[in-house]
Amino acid sequence: MKLRDKLLLMYVLSVFIPIVVTNVVFYNVTSANIRSQKTRDAGMALNNLKNDLRVTIDQGVGLSYSLYTDPVFNDTISRSFQSHFEYIDAYNSYLKGQFSGQMNQGIRWYQVYTDNSTILSSGYIDRLTDEVRNSDWYVQFQAYSAPYPALISSDQMLSLVQRLDNLDTGGREQLLKIDLNMDMIKQYFHNSGFDGKVYLLDPGGHIQFSNDPTAEAQIGKRYSEIQFPNKMIPFELTYTGINYLEGWSLHGVMDEEIVLKEVRKSRSFVVWLACINFVLPSIIIAAMSRSIHVRLVRILKHMKKVKTQNFQTIPPEDARDEIGQLTMEFNRMTETIHNLIHEVYLADIQKKDLELKQQEAQLHALHSQINPHFLFNTLESVRMRSLIKGEKETAKIVHNMAKMFRKSISWNQNDVTVKEELELIESFLQIQKYRFGEKLQYTIEADPAVLMYRIPKMVILPFVENASIHGIESSPGVGIIQLFVSMENDQLHIRLTDNGIGMSQAKLEELLSYLDQNTDMGEHVGMKNAYSRLKLCYKNHFTFDIQTWEGEGTRIQIKLPLDPSAMPGD
Repeated sequence: MKLRDKLLLMYVLSVFIPIVVTNVVFYNVTSANIRSQKTRDAGMALNNLKNDLRVTIDQGVGLSYSLYTDPVFNDTISRSFQSHFEYIDAYNSYLKGQFSGQMNQGIRWYQVYTDNSTILSSGYIDRLTDEVRNSDWYVQFQAYSAPYPALISSDQMLSLVQRLDNLDTGGREQLLKIDLNMDMIKQYFHNSGFDGKVYLLDPGGHIQFSNDPTAEAQIGKRYSEIQFPNKMIPFELTYTGINYLEGWSLHGVMDEEIVLKEVRKSRSFVVWLACINFVLPSIIIAAMSRSIHVRLVRILKHMKKVKTQNFQTIPPEDARDEIGQLTMEFNRMTETIHNLIHEVYLADIQKKDLELKQQEAQLHALHSQINPHFLFNTLESVRMRSLIKGEKETAKIVHNMAKMFRKSISWNQNDVTVKEELELIESFLQIQKYRFGEKLQYTIEADPAVLMYRIPKMVILPFVENASIHGIESSPGVGIIQLFVSMENDQLHIRLTDNGIGMSQAKLEELLSYLDQNTDMGEHVGMKNAYSRLKLCYKNHFTFDIQTWEGEGTRIQIKLPLDPSAMPGD
């Protein structure tokens, strides 16, 4: 990581992140506090609305109980009048005065219904007709049998309905219906101070009243069926312990964005303050890091020039900090290297050049050593076959021998193509076939894609010769030599197998040790020669492996890189 990036990372970890975390924590804590306070205020507002609504309903309940417990009133409306004049006289003398003064702010209207046929519909008393019985409020009231008033919602009106059966009615049905002041209830809902929507629910969970502008379409719907946004704060207050309000509840829903509106207003101020805290330290850090970065880059450029043997010194500066001292030491070091380069570097070049020439001489010696070795083996094969079969049949072997000589003489370079190496091996195996007859069988298979790759010359042939001379010759049965050349994973794979006599594990370890030693050539001169040239050409970039089984055969695997940077001659 560059020094400038380290300074930036230090600033981010020590300044930027702490400021961001502090502001985020402060904002979240403030939001949580305001949300908690708003929630408490909303809960208190909803509770006040609950109490105001109960006071209004209690006014209607008080009127209901006063008429329910009045014996004279109940006896009068259940009495059979002989004539209309008798009823009018009773109405004017008692009933009219009984109803006067009963109205208050919480009650919009009240009506007494009776099926007494001797009573005329007048004032607050009306006949209980079939039309009334078919009305929605009457149908709902039939589900109630309690002696206390029932709160019923019908036609966007909240009403208290009670049977006037405290005394004997003579079998007549008498009801009191009190309509509450919906304007006052609506005013309670809109002036409740609750920043959200409030719903009044009946015991069945149906919406009966709300301050929601769309409440008219929601009246009668189940509250659980309404879909609210995720960021909503719910409230619920239920009337308990009051028989005529048992099960009724108030539900409030408040948008969290409204709750946090004041925090949102101050968010821009927090952002600007945070930006100031970021910008000022950033300018200071940028100025200091630029001063350090520019001077370090100048030293780095001069150090790269040294790599190209340009020993230019850095112009001196007045700075006395560590970078200034580094500049002075670099100039001193550059001058010292420049003075020593002619004394040490040139001498080292001469030494390396001498070592390179020695390696080339060793490589040429190995190449020149391989030809007499194969010539001896080939002539020996010709001699043995000539003793057995006579001069005529030596034509073929001589022809193959000539081909080998021509190849070895015409190869002026250190490397040949895989195709050329395989052609040489084919000639050699033909000679061996002439020597062993049907005792020797061989196959040569090569991937066409690898035929034009170049390898050191005569690095496969010595191993084929070893398989033939040392493996097959001593084997009592038919000898089989198989050579496979292919390309796998950007490597040239050479696999040579025979079913000869093999070697013991001890002899194999002795052979491997002999191949790795920098000693003179011994018994396996061909293999030693080929292995040494592989090491000279590929160094540690090739793989050589021998597996042998005593009495069963030997398998040799060589893997050479096909990467041009590791090719011989590069």
